[in-house]
Amino acid sequence: MPISRTFPPHDSTGSSNADGNAPPVIPPYAWRLVGLLAVANVLNFYDRALPTIVAEDIKAEFGLSDTRLGVLMSGFTVIYALAGIMLGRMADRRSRRMIMVGGLVLWSFLTAASGGAWSFAALLIFRLGVGVGEASYAPAANATVFDMFPVEKRSRATAMLQLGLPLGLLLAFFTTGPLVEAFGSWRTPFFIAAIPGLVVAGLLLVAPMPERPAVTAQQQERERGGRALWALLRIPTMWWLIVAGIGLQISSYSVATFLVPLLQRYFGLSLSEAGTGAGLVMGVAGLVGVLIAGPIADRARRRSSVARLAVAAVGMAAAAPLAWAAFDLSPSSAVGFIVLLSLASVLINMVQPVALPAVSEIVEARRRASAVAIYFAAFYLLGGAFGPVLTGALSEHFAGNATATAEITASALGLHTSMAWLLPLSCLTCALGVAGAMTTIESDRRKAAQPEVTR
Repeated sequence: MPISRTFPPHDSTGSSNADGNAPPVIPPYAWRLVGLLAVANVLNFYDRALPTIVAEDIKAEFGLSDTRLGVLMSGFTVIYALAGIMLGRMADRRSRRMIMVGGLVLWSFLTAASGGAWSFAALLIFRLGVGVGEASYAPAANATVFDMFPVEKRSRATAMLQLGLPLGLLLAFFTTGPLVEAFGSWRTPFFIAAIPGLVVAGLLLVAPMPERPAVTAQQQERERGGRALWALLRIPTMWWLIVAGIGLQISSYSVATFLVPLLQRYFGLSLSEAGTGAGLVMGVAGLVGVLIAGPIADRARRRSSVARLAVAAVGMAAAAPLAWAAFDLSPSSAVGFIVLLSLASVLINMVQPVALPAVSEIVEARRRASAVAIYFAAFYLLGGAFGPVLTGALSEHFAGNATATAEITASALGLHTSMAWLLPLSCLTCALGVAGAMTTIESDRRKAAQPEVTR
């Protein structure tokens, strides 16, 4: 049976009650629960990455263009974002435990079904279903973390949860190629990936959960319909963070979708070699970025909320020239390309452990899951969904004007040129968004901490 919930949630100011008199109390099970949530997040990103790693095999079997390949990845992202808004609101009203468990079971079964897809249409439908399942997770999981930790410790806790991203990608990139080559089919990893998700769902079913913030009947009435969502969208810092997220996701999803094909086409690597290279960029480097972001951001937060945001702004501004330098290398410099892009990836992965705690500071405790859902939905729709399609379309455009050589095809040149422009520009967009949030967060944080009757 779940452990009794006896620890009150932390409000946006970091105190454990509304008046701020009691010191913050972190539940004794908090870090264990964050660890379990991180494991579930690993599976989330592992399953999500599989189609991008075997993209060339899927493209060959179903006769897809780069644009249609981008649509496959973007379709998942669109449904993930739209479903996330509804599921985020549910997570503020219903059992977060059951929402996360149900999502895990759904996306695990549909990941296995993806391995049995008989056509592009079937694969697309199954991936859309996976998107619905995974959309249930991020708002509920992040809100659960925010409820357990005071504001000055949320970056480290959020970073632990966000370890799921690089670890999931690392495992996917390092294991998928060997599995495909060992079994002779791109479908095998999808079948295998479904099993651990069901195990983790069972563990979450009995894990302890923090107490939820109390909601009065008046507050419930005020948040009916679209009024609650509109109230969140009126927060200036939310808009700046969404701009930052758009830049972040264009770069992240373009790399996630097309890095393995780029390493195969432009640099001439095999699937296993390309998967390993992508694993270093998105997995190992991402892991380093998330690990160092938490302590640095929490230390900066002791000074101010602005100082914490500055960690991400400076990092993304520095990532842009590193990405540009990586794409300036020749096709014979695969190692140098991976090294430079890995350095950029370290900085790129420092954004979410900074941005997500900032979201928690500008909203009341009872609206955290909804706020996270809106934040994710906006940048996934305008960044994550848009990035792969834009990258694929530009790839085909540049390929049509490229002059192929004996070593490099027009397709390889087109994809390389597309990513060489998009990645640095999207990093700069993210940096500008975070810088904008630095100008508004203190005001929005004070408004969130005020009693509702005064606002």
